[in-house]
Amino acid sequence: MIVTIDGPAGAGKSTVARAIAAKLGYIYLDTGALYRAIAWKALATGTDPTVPAAMKRLSRNIRLQIVHTPDGAMEVEVDGRRLTGEIRTPEVTRAAAQVAALPDIREELRPIQQAFGRRSDLAGVVAEGRDLGTKIFPEAQAKFFFQADAAERARRRHAELPVSDKALGLEETRRALDARDDRDQTREIAPLAAAKDAVVIDTTQLSVDDVVERMLRVIEHKAADRR
Repeated sequence: MIVTIDGPAGAGKSTVARAIAAKLGYIYLDTGALYRAIAWKALATGTDPTVPAAMKRLSRNIRLQIVHTPDGAMEVEVDGRRLTGEIRTPEVTRAAAQVAALPDIREELRPIQQAFGRRSDLAGVVAEGRDLGTKIFPEAQAKFFFQADAAERARRRHAELPVSDKALGLEETRRALDARDDRDQTREIAPLAAAKDAVVIDTTQLSVDDVVERMLRVIEHKAADRR
């Protein structure tokens, strides 16, 4: 079974996706980490993440591997190097948004993501990102789209920043999110949007447990329909 969670940054996708995957025994797929990994490689090699031709060459000459840790978290290896906190810095976050807007990069990563949906050895997949229910897994049995108040999303994202990056003010975090939202919603390829058959959940006033409980009811209903 494939469960997709799409939505803007700070809406709570990652936390909830990991919780749902753990409860159901499904594998967790953080698609944003793949874009972040490519963005990290671009910055590490001095490649401009806004230049399509250069990024196309870079993406075709690196090895990406998804690794799951014993606690269910997902990490990415780039050319054999395991990346963790390196792909969560503000610099990589900004570059990842630029990389994600490039059609060639999205096409390069599409089969890597879709391969999880074809694995017969998995009980299920919980994938979170921005175009999963619309482009990557349009056949997903349970689709969700998260939204939340912009101020609350900025607060959450700022709280997630490493201590070394806390100097980035809350207002600056809000501006960065607004810019990312605009890029994601207006890009020509796979813009951020809720799938027509997605369940939309506003997480602003909801706890993680509230969201998980609501989603599990939907997933259990969808699973029953498949039997």
